[in-house]
Amino acid sequence: MATTDRIPLVHASLGERELAAVAEVFASGWPAGQGPRGKALENQLAEHFGVADAVALSNCGAALHLALLALGVMPGDEVIVADYSFPAPAQAVRYVGAVPVFADVRADTATVDPRSVADLITPRTVGVIVVDTVGLPADYAELNALAGRHGLFVVEDAACSVGATYQGRPAGALAPVACLSFHGRKGATSGEGGALLATDPAIAAHARLRSAFGITSIFDQAQVVGLPIPTFTEIGYNYKLSDIAAAILQVQLMRLGEFLERRVAVAAHYAELLADEELVTLPQVPADRTHAWQSYLVALDPGVDRAAVAAELRGQGIGCGHGTWASHRQPVFEAKQTCPVSADLFERHLAVPMHAELTMSQVERVAEALRTAVRSARGRSRGPGRATR
Repeated sequence: MATTDRIPLVHASLGERELAAVAEVFASGWPAGQGPRGKALENQLAEHFGVADAVALSNCGAALHLALLALGVMPGDEVIVADYSFPAPAQAVRYVGAVPVFADVRADTATVDPRSVADLITPRTVGVIVVDTVGLPADYAELNALAGRHGLFVVEDAACSVGATYQGRPAGALAPVACLSFHGRKGATSGEGGALLATDPAIAAHARLRSAFGITSIFDQAQVVGLPIPTFTEIGYNYKLSDIAAAILQVQLMRLGEFLERRVAVAAHYAELLADEELVTLPQVPADRTHAWQSYLVALDPGVDRAAVAAELRGQGIGCGHGTWASHRQPVFEAKQTCPVSADLFERHLAVPMHAELTMSQVERVAEALRTAVRSARGRSRGPGRATR
């Protein structure tokens, strides 16, 4: 099969405007982090999301780590995390010596279930990390109210949801602290990258200092007449975002509406083409929010062999994936809990191509191939590890 016939699962929308921005950074002589382009990006992010401050970082995992440090999470504290997610939130909790407690998700939206969160609160609970699952915001009205009653912090993991909204507000501004990702499959990307957004400037200032080994910007220090010598007063990390990546993201954020419009059109066409397929359940989006469509996940009927479907699609040059993770089932966490909805979705979800470069004819080819594959794979044994329902 020719390379041009392949339909990748993900594809970054990067072009000449981004290259021109990078060339400007090269000419400036400052490609490293916390330079003028990084500062400009932070201002752009703060304005776009309507928050007090933004800190440009190397990735979303760094943002989650710094958020927990800034919020004062201590060893032995419990932090409730959404279970059906890339495991970065739970790993960040472990970075600070705290205990991740996994909350199950809603069967219809795959976002964290507020009832599950409420059931998990103990005297050791200090906060909740809410995940906007593959681009769909969670139930923030209920979750923020619940946290307020119990004196807990809320962190929004908006890694997948830049461009989405909840009750008219942008994802990334739905909790006092939010963490963004600019990984290559996101709606706006610099290949890798992230940001921390905060309504409290003190939280952002703490994160910014810790992101650069615990000292202020070397670029800023170089602008001072004389020879300022920084003092290291606390342990920090190298979580800075380069000015090269910041310049790319400045362009990407300006193009975000264009990319989102294309992704929404792709999702709508999938929904139209697969609406009558009984072996596939399509994503659901409640009326009070919009989806960023980082990924398009379909849930296969329990009688369909997902591995067989994936093999058939990949054999035709169509990219696909398993969806995301039931984090509590990952051996690294040694969790004693069960999250049955998350575990079931982990077994049945299939990600099909979703990005801003897809053509409608490619979407039609994917939908037809998926329809044929699931019918062919119906009734086959899915082997050990299949979740019970």
